[in-house]
Amino acid sequence: MDRSRRRVRRAGPADGPGHAGASGSTVRGLHDAIARRTAVRGFSLLEVVLVIALIALASLLAAAALSGGGDGLRLRAAAQEVAAQLRYTRAQALATGEPQRFTIDPRAHAWTAPKGRHGTLPRQLGIVFTGARELQPSRGEGAIVFFADGAASGGRVQLRARQTAWNVDVAWLTGQVRVTRVEAAP
Repeated sequence: MDRSRRRVRRAGPADGPGHAGASGSTVRGLHDAIARRTAVRGFSLLEVVLVIALIALASLLAAAALSGGGDGLRLRAAAQEVAAQLRYTRAQALATGEPQRFTIDPRAHAWTAPKGRHGTLPRQLGIVFTGARELQPSRGEGAIVFFADGAASGGRVQLRARQTAWNVDVAWLTGQVRVTRVEAAP
């Protein structure tokens, strides 16, 4: 091959401004154009964090609206607490081999469980107890007894707030504790 054909012509200042050669000003202009284009393509960390914060806030507001707001959250937490204490009482009956009693006083918004456990429920909640009358410690109070084999006297603690209620049910045959959401009766 002839060496003259293999030569690459280098552009110089005489080639003009629009030439795609290797002049300094053309390269600088090309570099500036690329830098501008890449700067527009991405998002800053601040923008990403703000979008995630807005999505989290919107999710929190939606969850509060669907669950009845603060009262709904308090109601559900109270129902879960009562259910946990009932399960604890059942576990104590199985562990000790002796009957154990869980009591609730709807007027005082208070409950008691074995081994000195006790607590209160929020005053904003309505409480209705349904269970065996002969087990009531006193008028207006309710009690559920768990036996050594895991069975129970059965009963229901209903916690209400506005139109929503949570039932904490104890099956008499198995002693199983279940929590379900229901519409509150007017």
